[in-house]
Amino acid sequence: MVTTSHYLILGSALFGIGVLGFLMKRNVIVLLMCVELMINGAGVSFVALCRQTGSLEGQVFVLFAMVIAAVEIAVGLSLILLIFRNRATLDVDKLEVLKW
Repeated sequence: MVTTSHYLILGSALFGIGVLGFLMKRNVIVLLMCVELMINGAGVSFVALCRQTGSLEGQVFVLFAMVIAAVEIAVGLSLILLIFRNRATLDVDKLEVLKW
């Protein structure tokens, strides 16, 4: 039987992997994927807690978070493409976007 604590452990693991990846990697695309992992980990935790309490507020919050994450990725990828066209690199350490 899968309990709420299993889902919370899964959500914490996803969030932790996202944080570690965000702190360790230097590629912009990988950073965006790590942000998505953190959002999904938080979403799993919200849905698990809402399932335990029997309310729908957290599930609605997760739905809005998923929509915002999709928009964030679309805008982020378009910005990454523009930066790559101008700089020919996606390494965060080599990018100085505000200095042309």
